[in-house]
Amino acid sequence: MALLSVLTPVLALVLCMVAGFLFLKSRAPQSNLKEGGQGKGPSKSGFRPWVDQDLQDDTILAEGGGDEDEWVENDEEKELAHVPYSPQRYPEEAMLQRSSDFYCLMNQRRSVRFISPEPVPREVINNVILTAGTAPSGAHTEPWTFVVVSDPETKHQIRLIVEEEEEVNYRQRMGDKWVHDLAPLRTNWIKEYLDVAPYLILIFKQAYGILPNGKKKTHYYNEISVSISCGILLAALQNVGLVTVTSTPLNCGPQLRLLLKRPANEKLLMLLPVGYPAADATVPDLKRKHLEDILVAI
Repeated sequence: MALLSVLTPVLALVLCMVAGFLFLKSRAPQSNLKEGGQGKGPSKSGFRPWVDQDLQDDTILAEGGGDEDEWVENDEEKELAHVPYSPQRYPEEAMLQRSSDFYCLMNQRRSVRFISPEPVPREVINNVILTAGTAPSGAHTEPWTFVVVSDPETKHQIRLIVEEEEEVNYRQRMGDKWVHDLAPLRTNWIKEYLDVAPYLILIFKQAYGILPNGKKKTHYYNEISVSISCGILLAALQNVGLVTVTSTPLNCGPQLRLLLKRPANEKLLMLLPVGYPAADATVPDLKRKHLEDILVAI
């Protein structure tokens, strides 16, 4: 009995230690998963933290996942050679003049909703797209697809899809404050320019890449990369004297993706009607912030 009374506290301590160890072990995968930025979802072995989770429709959940062996590993990629780089360098006076001229050009850029049906040379649009494709991207994955639509029937189908969803957006989804803030711009769900503009450019971000062998490739920072590309695209359009209005049609992405027969890894980021401004085009008399309001010098 004396021996048992001595061993009982020891046994209790051992049992407590074993129970604590098992408890911590059972918590470990959940803790690690949360550290990766995901509180729930795929298991740790299938978790890919660089795949964006935004702008998803149901298809990416059904087709964008899959086993780990569906994804290409980094060591399968070939190493790139490096080449000399020596861009043109300008004297300070020329730099100042060029920076001022480019600012003046871009300061004239406006969102224009009155677009002429006048034809625009397709070669110009091709060059503008090539310019947008010079944008930087995470690990040089170039995760963008530019769909240029000039077919009148397809443009009209796009308009029907957008206007149907936009009416619901204005009447239900956006809320009174959002609609009130848009009122001075005189915008609504009627998008006549989608029929009138000679071109519609729909920019899709590739949530992941699909290689010729069918494997998937991670596209790092894909939305940021495509957003930068859109900015360069807007500058390229302004440079050739064309106008557009940046459109992000809420809840239209999946339908437009199916209409244009784009794969499940592509998600609509922006829609741009492109053309010359209409002869009677008007724009809101907006003012831009001054330099001291947007620049912080440290």
